[in-house]
Amino acid sequence: MTVVNDTKFQFAVFLLTGIPGLEDMHFWAAVPFCIIYFISIVGNAVILLIIKTDSSLHEPMYIFLSMLAITDLGISIVTMPTILGIFLFNFREINIHACFVQLFFIHSLQFIESSVLLLMAFDRFFAICNPLRYSSILTLPRVAKMGLVFALRGVAVVLPVPFLLNRFRYCRANVLSHSYCLHQDIIKLACSDVTFNSIYGLFVTLLTVGLDVSLIFLSYMMILKTVLSIASHAESLRALNTCVSHLCAVLLFYTPEIGLSVIHRFGNSSSHLLQILLGYIYLLVPPLLNPIVYSVKSKHLRARIIRAFLK
Repeated sequence: MTVVNDTKFQFAVFLLTGIPGLEDMHFWAAVPFCIIYFISIVGNAVILLIIKTDSSLHEPMYIFLSMLAITDLGISIVTMPTILGIFLFNFREINIHACFVQLFFIHSLQFIESSVLLLMAFDRFFAICNPLRYSSILTLPRVAKMGLVFALRGVAVVLPVPFLLNRFRYCRANVLSHSYCLHQDIIKLACSDVTFNSIYGLFVTLLTVGLDVSLIFLSYMMILKTVLSIASHAESLRALNTCVSHLCAVLLFYTPEIGLSVIHRFGNSSSHLLQILLGYIYLLVPPLLNPIVYSVKSKHLRARIIRAFLK
C-alpha cells in the first residue's frame, strides 16, 4: 500500500476470495474445477477443430457455433489462472492492473457471447421463418462481417472501464467477492464517487445484454408464430427441435448473469455464499455445457466428432 494522504490509502493489490468457510478444503475443491476446465477447453477446441477441418460444416449455423466456442474458450483461459491459483496454491493476491486487464477480457467476452447468441437466434429465425431466402441472406461473408461487428461492439463498450477504474482511490477493504475480477465488484471498494461508473455500467448492460435478450425473445415469438401455423404436427416438432440447443445455451448464459447482476446491485442482504456460487456458475457452466449440448443435439456434428475419434 502507498499513502495517498493522512487518512486514505491506495491498495496495490486486491485479495480474491475462494469459498468462505471451506479454506481447508480448497485443495480438494480444486479437483472439480480442474475437471471443469479440462472438459471446457477440450470440448470447445474439438468443436472448433471439427468445424474448421470439415468443409460440409462451413454453414452459418456452425460458423456461429464456432464463434460461441471461441468466446467460451477465451472465458475459460482468462479465469483459470486466478481460480486455480486460489484453490491449488492459496494464492489470493492479484495486482490492481492485472485485475483491470482480467475484468476487461471477462466482460468483453461476455458481451461478445451475448451477441453470438443473438446471431444464432437470427439464424434460427431465417431458417424457420424464411427458409427459401436463408442461403441468400446469411452468406458466409455476411456472417463473418456480423461476427466482427459484434466482437468490436463488445470490446468498444468495455474498453473505457479499466481507465475509469484506474482513476479511483481504493481505501476500503481490498477483498473481492469472487475468485476473479468484475467491474461491479471492484467499484464497491472505491472511496471515490463512482456514480458515473455505475451509470455507465448499467447503460452498457442495457445496450448490449438488454437489447440482445429483447431481440432473442422477439425472434422466438416470430418462430413460435410460424411453427404454430404449420399444419403438420411432426413438422412443427421438427422445426422446434432445431432450436433446443440454442435455447439451452441462452438459458445457461443469461439466467446466472442476470441473477448475479441483480444481487450485486440490489442484494446487499443476500447470502454471500449464494453470490459466490452464482459467480462460478456464471462463468464456468456455459463453457462446460455448450459443447456437450450441441454435440448431443446436432446429428451432423456428433457424427463428425465420432468419426474423428474413431480415426
